[in-house]
Amino acid sequence: MSSTILSIKPEEINTSEKRRNYTISIIGCRQIGVLHAYLFAEAGFRIICVDADQTRVNSIMKGKLPLLKSEIGLKLKNLAKTGLLGATTDFKSAVSQSDVIAITTPVEFDKKKKANYLTIENTCKLVGSKLRRGSLVIVMSIIGVGITQSLIKEHLENTSGFKAEVDFGLAYSPIQVSKGQSLENLANQERIVAAADRNSLNAAANILGTITRGSIKKIADVKTAEVIMLFEAVQHDVNVALANEFAVFCEKAGIDYFEAHKLANSDISHMLSLPTLTFENIRGEPYLLLEDSENLNLKLRIPEIAREVNEAIIKHAVNLTKEALINCEKTLRRARVSLLGITRTPNMKSQLKRTVKELAKMLEAKGAKISLYDPYFTGDESTEMQFNVKKNLSEALEGADCILILTGHDQFKRLNLKKMKTLMKMPAVIIDFEGIVEPDKVEKEGFIYRGFGRGVWKK
Repeated sequence: MSSTILSIKPEEINTSEKRRNYTISIIGCRQIGVLHAYLFAEAGFRIICVDADQTRVNSIMKGKLPLLKSEIGLKLKNLAKTGLLGATTDFKSAVSQSDVIAITTPVEFDKKKKANYLTIENTCKLVGSKLRRGSLVIVMSIIGVGITQSLIKEHLENTSGFKAEVDFGLAYSPIQVSKGQSLENLANQERIVAAADRNSLNAAANILGTITRGSIKKIADVKTAEVIMLFEAVQHDVNVALANEFAVFCEKAGIDYFEAHKLANSDISHMLSLPTLTFENIRGEPYLLLEDSENLNLKLRIPEIAREVNEAIIKHAVNLTKEALINCEKTLRRARVSLLGITRTPNMKSQLKRTVKELAKMLEAKGAKISLYDPYFTGDESTEMQFNVKKNLSEALEGADCILILTGHDQFKRLNLKKMKTLMKMPAVIIDFEGIVEPDKVEKEGFIYRGFGRGVWKK
């Protein structure tokens, strides 16, 4: 297999001037896609961001990306002005110009938590239809075991008429998304790069080596790389489940879990997660492993229990709300409850919205009147939620008996408690699932405070 990109050596792309000769298409302009686009463009490659959502494409070109740091948006805008970075909805045009195609399209999940690969399949068909001989495809989405070498490879080959590992390269190199993912920790992450053939493996490692300061582990068995990513995700999910169980214990025992976590031996606190309702790993990787195990007629008990624990935290949130309202002589029935924080990051939006919807429906079923607010929510997304989405924080607070802080957006860290007293129906409740407000200050202003895992506040 002879191709410039597939036979690329580190010394051929060791300066930004040399990298300018190569074009990389980033398929999928959510958080991970945009961060990679920026890193590759900064390194000197010509970048085309590709996404079916015209609004998202426009936002990239304007540098208006609310869920990424403002400086990243500004730098993207500047890169667009230099011509190093572009964005389009035209998959075929972008792919036809590209030496490297990085697919960051995430797996979607149905109501039964089963993986739906339809979007990834369609993406591969679009990529394959204009794939150039000798180009390199890098899959950057976390997927089920065997999917790269079966479903993805098959669709790319069928639509392109080319043979993977002969006419074009195919590699796998995803990363785990963390809360508040930054350019710095993305660039410092150790990366796994896997491919079934040496040319694809070396080319992908050399290309990715230009944007990472972390080490690169090259693996010839793609299925092993896929399962490593799932194991990492499930390990995190298990840690969150343990922290959530500990948090519930601390509430009952009158202990502040956050304080215990802070004072614990550094080795222990490093291993323990913080409890959270909207846990970072909500994207669904644990479901991929559970589904793969079912296909092997195997039951993975610990990952399944971790999922059950984390999903049950929504019911705990309802009970915490009910108990707190009783403390200010109110009932959940007819109480006005505002949920603050619907989004986390672009990659996690759909799953988090689903979680908030479920919580809202459970509270509504108990008779509560629900409103939602998030500073980064768009008008179109508000329609999707099927609940009363407020345009600003003041509207969300007006007449509310209780607010639930579900995500730690900066706006919620700077709540004006005195102003809130004039807006909310006092006595009122503040329930903090992110540990971002100070309980003493909240109670000093006359609010009832409850926090996930913070059992010492029981007025």
